[in-house]
Amino acid sequence: MPSEIIKLKNVCKYYKRGENKVKAVDGISLSVNEGDFIVIKGPSGSGKSTLMNLVGNLDTPSCGKLYLDNKDTSTLTESELSQIRGRKIGFIFQQFNLIPSLTAKENIMLPMIFQGIDRYERHKKADELLKLVQLEDRGEHYPNQLSGGQQQRVAIARSLSNDPEVILADEPTGNLDTKTGDTVLHFLERLNKKGKTIVMVTHEEDIGEYANIIHWIVDGKISKTKRKKNNKKETKKKTDKK
Repeated sequence: MPSEIIKLKNVCKYYKRGENKVKAVDGISLSVNEGDFIVIKGPSGSGKSTLMNLVGNLDTPSCGKLYLDNKDTSTLTESELSQIRGRKIGFIFQQFNLIPSLTAKENIMLPMIFQGIDRYERHKKADELLKLVQLEDRGEHYPNQLSGGQQQRVAIARSLSNDPEVILADEPTGNLDTKTGDTVLHFLERLNKKGKTIVMVTHEEDIGEYANIIHWIVDGKISKTKRKKNNKKETKKKTDKK
């Protein structure tokens, strides 16, 4: 049985907007298991990016429980959570989020600094990752000297710098043309086949082919889940409890 890495149990996230309460995530339960390729789909404003932040333990829930490595994250200090998150989870963002004053290689090395990796190992790992994403000749280039696709590949390399078990990708193809986006998706697919767990948020319709689990989110709730087992798709309607 694959091990459970992340678990959400009846999680919600509410915001105040004037006199109104916005239910961005409204009582969602889901699990992320080793080896999954999960796609979370939904229209703009459905709550999928808020859900991604909760899955990645970048935000705290208004209610419910988050578990990372079977640990209730509410019992951890921010320092403890940051260290576990840094080891377990790599993040890829739609806007790339590269630091413009750092080279591609320095951007890749940055997460390793926060984990206390020594300088020699940081350089060695960054060179390996640049080669992995086929940018070994772009390591000393700054983000504004790279194309959008190259910047996203640097972001992928950065997400792998601490060899995390889970890669969270928030609209990773949103700022890319179709051809470059397909290249990024195929790369994520290869990472999954090598054992990485992938969780991806998207509004694009045709990306689900890469996933073994697809969750549709509407108005902060999971409305439907589709699972692939032995190349057969199974669709299950979900009703979330408030």
